[in-house]
Amino acid sequence: MSSQSSESTGPFRDLRSAEASGRPGPAVVTGSESGIGRAVAVELARRGHDVGVTWFRDEAAGRATAEEVRALGRRAELRHLDLRDLPAAADVVDELAEALGGLEVLVNDAGTGDGTPLLELSYDAWREVLSTDLDGAFLCLQRAARRMVAAGRGGRIVNITSVHEHQPRVGAAAYCSAKGGLGLLTRTAAIELAEHGITVNAVAPGEIATPMTGQEDVDPHTVERPGVPLRRPGDAREIAAVVALLCSPEGSYVTGASYAVDGGMLQMGPMAGSHMTSDDWRRP
Repeated sequence: MSSQSSESTGPFRDLRSAEASGRPGPAVVTGSESGIGRAVAVELARRGHDVGVTWFRDEAAGRATAEEVRALGRRAELRHLDLRDLPAAADVVDELAEALGGLEVLVNDAGTGDGTPLLELSYDAWREVLSTDLDGAFLCLQRAARRMVAAGRGGRIVNITSVHEHQPRVGAAAYCSAKGGLGLLTRTAAIELAEHGITVNAVAPGEIATPMTGQEDVDPHTVERPGVPLRRPGDAREIAAVVALLCSPEGSYVTGASYAVDGGMLQMGPMAGSHMTSDDWRRP
């Protein structure tokens, strides 16, 4: 009969020890001035992480996120981040890690999109989306991973992609290309960084009630979406909960995965569409 040991091994042991001591390591959340990024920053703070917050357009909104983190008793550092200014913009990851005294978690949330049809899409608009959503995410991931490897304590990286990592949408060629690329970057990074105890995963939101979708301060439970099985958009806090799980000790054996948080929309295949206006699809 084989013997079993109750002692945990590997990065799970290290991260569980950190949690038991009440001191999860510092996290950096890009694009955290509003929407999903803010919800993630606040949820990680609620779970004990100090948080590096970044803002792009609205410094006051970034300060508001930082204040929410501090109100939970955690430390917050705030920096401006413009991922169109590459590679220099990725320096912010190192600046925040230095200010926070380390880096255990990176959440790549900063992103943009473009709704221009393919034949009308300019090269400049194409490059802005690819630069922000893919090039910028790569450079931030690389900076964070280098620090995690050097520290030797493992870590967590979560990339916020989209359901359009998995399925295309008319009028979103640049966005779909960037998010699809980020999905494969996630999987490649997962297998390369696994030996260092670093997990890399993606969370792929569907339509979420945020400023980016024109639904700031909207209760998603009051919005009807016949084309989504759960009949509504998502709440940014529902995305944050999945991100937090992947960053927790309980998520230590998950890597290279992409979690769709979309109210079931991807399960509809060719019937899918948050834009649908009737329930006709529910009947054969």
